[in-house]
Amino acid sequence: MSIPKFLLPALVASIAIAACGETRTQRAATGALGGAVAGEVLADDPVTGAVVGGVGGAVLP
Repeated sequence: MSIPKFLLPALVASIAIAACGETRTQRAATGALGGAVAGEVLADDPVTGAVVGGVGGAVLP
């Protein structure tokens, strides 16, 4: 599946925003939101994307 070119900046922005959280909770929440968007766009599965993004945001510094 190919990503439409106009959605690529939105995906990159969501990843960058997830890295800006000051607390673990903020990073997990923004990671989950970005993951849900990416999961919906890439695989029509926002729940899995939210789980992966949330865990990634909480675990990665």
